[in-house]
Amino acid sequence: MGDKAQTHHPGAAGRAKAADHPASIRNVVLVGHSGSGKTTLVEALALTAGAVNRAGRVEDGGTVSDHDDIEHRQQRSVQLSLVPVEWDGIKINMLDTPGYADFVGELRAGLRAADAALFVVSASDGVDGSTRMVWEECQAVGMPRAIVVTHLESARADFEEMTRVCAEAFGADDPDAVLPLYLPLRGPAGPDGHAPVTGLVGLLSQKLFDYSTGERKESEPGEDQLPDIDRARDRLIEGIIAESEDETLMDRYLGGERVDVKTLVQDLERAVARGTFFPVLAAAPAAEGARQGLGTVELLELITGGFPTPFEHPMPGVTTIDGRTRELQACDTEGPLVAEVVKTSSDPYVGRISLVRVFSGTLRPDETVHVSGHGLTDRGHEDHDVDEKIGALSTPFGKQQRPVTHAVAGDLVSVAKLGRAETGDTLSAKDDPLLMEPWRMPDPLLPLAIQAHSKADEDKLSQGLARLVAEDPTMRLEQNQDTHQVVLWCLGEAHADVALERLRSRYGVQVDVVPHKVSLRETFAVKAAGRGRHVKQSGGHGQYAICEIEVEPLPGGSGIEFVDKVVGGAVPRQFIPSVEKGVRAQAARGVAAGYPLIDVRITLLDGKAHSVDSSDAAFQTAGALALREAAAGARIHLLEPVAEVGVLVPDDYVGSVMSDLSSRRGRVLGTEQVGSGRTLIRAEVPEFEIGRYAIDLRSLSHGTARFDRAYARHEPMPPQIAERIREQAGESP
Repeated sequence: MGDKAQTHHPGAAGRAKAADHPASIRNVVLVGHSGSGKTTLVEALALTAGAVNRAGRVEDGGTVSDHDDIEHRQQRSVQLSLVPVEWDGIKINMLDTPGYADFVGELRAGLRAADAALFVVSASDGVDGSTRMVWEECQAVGMPRAIVVTHLESARADFEEMTRVCAEAFGADDPDAVLPLYLPLRGPAGPDGHAPVTGLVGLLSQKLFDYSTGERKESEPGEDQLPDIDRARDRLIEGIIAESEDETLMDRYLGGERVDVKTLVQDLERAVARGTFFPVLAAAPAAEGARQGLGTVELLELITGGFPTPFEHPMPGVTTIDGRTRELQACDTEGPLVAEVVKTSSDPYVGRISLVRVFSGTLRPDETVHVSGHGLTDRGHEDHDVDEKIGALSTPFGKQQRPVTHAVAGDLVSVAKLGRAETGDTLSAKDDPLLMEPWRMPDPLLPLAIQAHSKADEDKLSQGLARLVAEDPTMRLEQNQDTHQVVLWCLGEAHADVALERLRSRYGVQVDVVPHKVSLRETFAVKAAGRGRHVKQSGGHGQYAICEIEVEPLPGGSGIEFVDKVVGGAVPRQFIPSVEKGVRAQAARGVAAGYPLIDVRITLLDGKAHSVDSSDAAFQTAGALALREAAAGARIHLLEPVAEVGVLVPDDYVGSVMSDLSSRRGRVLGTEQVGSGRTLIRAEVPEFEIGRYAIDLRSLSHGTARFDRAYARHEPMPPQIAERIREQAGESP
């Protein structure tokens, strides 16, 4: 790491070299809230590694973060992007993720593709609740992590305080496992009284690394700096030794034995790779014209020396297409091909591009692979198994795609011309098709009802939506059969905005957003009778059918029950199914406000027929008329869908969330503690009241709560609301 004091040779700009062995690859995902400085940090690391010039530009004049015009317009990252650099002969695949909660699906894809996580924390903003939640997710699977403090140039930035905050936020089990490796040094204070950070002191090497000239220069710290260094160094050494595999080392150290720096660095690297020690570093972008940003060399050394190789990444579950478990050796370059599409995008010139993580085997251009996609049918995706010939392999860099000859297990690569592959799909050998266990993705819970703006848009809408959901598995497409609406379920407003923008700019489809409709139902509140008379005998073949029915309400979930109690052949046997067909058709159309009728028993009691003029069509019409007459003289309930909601919320917000649920006509069913400091609230809430709950809950809990929902049942809505619905439907109360 930075305390090794080695000379490094950064990779040459423009180089696109395929890694030949997993040991020479590091896959790291950058995590942090929106505005924490992840993309700026990636660009600073690329500059230090020699992947871009001093102006931060790649060969085509763009930057490493040039990926999507939408990102430039919205001034924030909205998708996962890969930036590969080389340092000390190691290929580092940096996965930059969006920090905004609406794009958490891109974050989860990055976590799946990476072997370690770099948590980027702004010194001016601190640690937010959503970042803590991601830390806990990484902790649950044992992913190695490190912390980078940015925005040290802020007037109120305090590295020591931020280290304490990080230890409190991330080191609940062991605060001494979250410690700094370096201390920032500040230069002379300016006219505003703010002293800029100009260098770092390595606590293990006790060397000063000065960045004030734009080049990293090593020197010895001054005598006045040694007391602060010694205090922080002693604590760091104790933290490292506590994680050492040598159980005698702590006793020897406390007994006064001097521990060799080389031993400490080796123990530190092992503890970081195991995910038991989490170093804190500082970083800042290079000043204009400078070659190295503060802390970037130290960070690159941490990644190459302390983060694990792909060999140490647990192999996700793999099965055959028919579901039989397949045991594979982790990261075997000669093993069966198993790769996963972690991101799908469309390029106007080359078509669909798939970013792929290879977990086993070696992927080569122009070979035929088997593409498997299963388990997302509930989100508008079809299960599929198809053989496809892939195109060129390349490494993305800004807007460029630089060709490579192969991709070994552990590497990330872009694959062209996979026309059917979707995000989350598995690529395997065509003669040995396999399927990887999908990663966990959040449910989209914000409905966006849309319709084509014009006839020309209508013709392109279906294909555009199919491509949209193929790229983004956190988006669900619904063709609602009850409301006849096309609904895109999204994670939030920003997610919805990006979806609409992509439809317009990428697929040439203009759509209008319309109010989302809730699927209502109707039922009889009391028993009622009706007589249907359909008699027309004005010349030619007439129509004759009379039937008498009784309708009574049934318990929820009963559907429609039809009972025949005709005696004496008043309605001929061949026409009884016709009556049933007529009443069921009318029930589907509704009897009060145009919503389907449910949970009633309809009994056919009597009727009349004509030997010549009665027919199937006539009795269908009579059945429908009878049901309408029964409804006209009865009290009809409008039923609204009720969802069972589970809200996982920090204890600090339980009262606010429960009060909010009550204001939405919700009924709280109970609460239970989940882990430390969180409560699961279970409630039943009408779906009318939770259309925008994904947005409102985020605001209420400052992004720290999440919820799920499931349909429970339909039940009568309050009379005043039902009356308003009837009026909107053009029916009298």
